[in-house]
Amino acid sequence: QVQLVESGGALVQPGGSLRLSCSASVSSLSLNFMGWYRQAPGKQRELVAHTSNSGSTEYADSVKGRFTISRDNAANTVYLQMNSLKFEDTAVYYCNAWTRVGNYWGQGTQVTVSS
Repeated sequence: QVQLVESGGALVQPGGSLRLSCSASVSSLSLNFMGWYRQAPGKQRELVAHTSNSGSTEYADSVKGRFTISRDNAANTVYLQMNSLKFEDTAVYYCNAWTRVGNYWGQGTQVTVSS
């Protein structure tokens, strides 16, 4: 069983920045993909960004150029640097880890963009 613990969610003004962190209970090298999803009220959960253990990355079109995902395998942690935040980025952000034997989720961290 893989446990994921997120941190970094907060209330931020439009145009501001936040960095989310997600620490895994196992070696992140054993996790094929680590990434972030988000779910806004009344909407489906959607992929924000993910990174493979080979270093490839993928982003949702809505965050390209503003968000950066990175992975520190020594710390078993994945980060999401979010810049130029917009109202529509408001959501609960969930860390995700995928392996061939399981798909794992963190408990979520709230990001609210408001003036």
